[in-house]
Amino acid sequence: MSFRKFSSDADVIAFARQHSDLFTADEALKVEEIGDGNINFVYRVSGASASLIIKQALPYVRIIGEGWPLSQDRVRIEAEALQLEAKYCPDLVPRVYSYDAEQCAIVMEDIGAFANLRVVMVQRQKLPLLAEHLGRFLADTLFYTSDLYLDTYEKKSLVKGFINPDLCKISEELFFWDPYCDHERNSINELIRADAEQLWQDTALKLEVARLKAKFLNQAEALLHGDLHSGSVFANESGTKIIDPEFAYVGPAGFDIGSIIGNYLLNVAGQANQAGDHAERSDYQQWLLAGICTLWNTFEQGFRQHMQTETRDPSLQLEEYADWYLCELLQDSLGYAGTEIIRRTIGLAHVMDLESIEDAERRADSERLALKLGQVLIKHRATINSIDQVIDMLRQQLHCR
Repeated sequence: MSFRKFSSDADVIAFARQHSDLFTADEALKVEEIGDGNINFVYRVSGASASLIIKQALPYVRIIGEGWPLSQDRVRIEAEALQLEAKYCPDLVPRVYSYDAEQCAIVMEDIGAFANLRVVMVQRQKLPLLAEHLGRFLADTLFYTSDLYLDTYEKKSLVKGFINPDLCKISEELFFWDPYCDHERNSINELIRADAEQLWQDTALKLEVARLKAKFLNQAEALLHGDLHSGSVFANESGTKIIDPEFAYVGPAGFDIGSIIGNYLLNVAGQANQAGDHAERSDYQQWLLAGICTLWNTFEQGFRQHMQTETRDPSLQLEEYADWYLCELLQDSLGYAGTEIIRRTIGLAHVMDLESIEDAERRADSERLALKLGQVLIKHRATINSIDQVIDMLRQQLHCR
């Protein structure tokens, strides 16, 4: 039997029955396609008392078609990344029930009780555990897949198992190439076209982006989620689930941290012009900034504790080394946050934090703010030594508008 795309609800149901024991033999099941992503098909299969999710990867980018081929090995990478993340943070990722290599499909836990974080943020909901959960996820998954914890053979095996060239190529181009030139893939609001053209002429900015790209290409530091934006996070008042690590590979730890911080800041920029009361929007901006602080502090505390008690190589256990390492990591994270913000504003893949602002002029104002925040983070990250400095700098940018 070779790969075959699911062509009907009956196909999906048969696959669900074959690869899980959640349903009885005579139970009526229904299928709902819930994926709105650019690459894969995602289905919810529901019975009387249980449900699950099936994700199938096609041999090409879904929204483009066969003109953009894509390795289906990405679904293996996603399944194995979820299982590895579950080893360290079982409460923060969906459970994988089964992975079928031939059909390039994963069967996993339905997290329908959780809301998409991007929607949550646009609606200005305050989730009390979110930032702490994200910080813990990052501390645990990044430490336990790094040379700080793994021995040489384990680490090299990890690198080999998560070689992911097709998905890395997408990130390399969308993060570090397209937004810094007049690329045909870019999608730019004409009202900020002049701002984009000015950015393209900023040699100092482009140099820093090149340095960040070089690390992305060459620094095999830890296993990354690789696509940790707010659309890959589902959350509610009591829990958080992080999904879709199909971009996983072994790269610079700051990329994951920066990606999610960048999404916090995309919402900060959007709230400047979203609908609703100005005081309420300003208050939510401050809640987001406080969340970034909590996220980093939770991460730093957890990661530092791991370094002190679980680092196997004694040459890496110096407290002074931990201080240096975490300072460098903060600066890298800020740079990658900036690239995430800029690529979501003038690159190919935009976000509802900005796109849902109906008035074109007001949307352009938020987009300019996003570009400003991104550039400041990239160009000034080397001057930053603490998260408090970061928050002060961001608040100053908001105050100066």
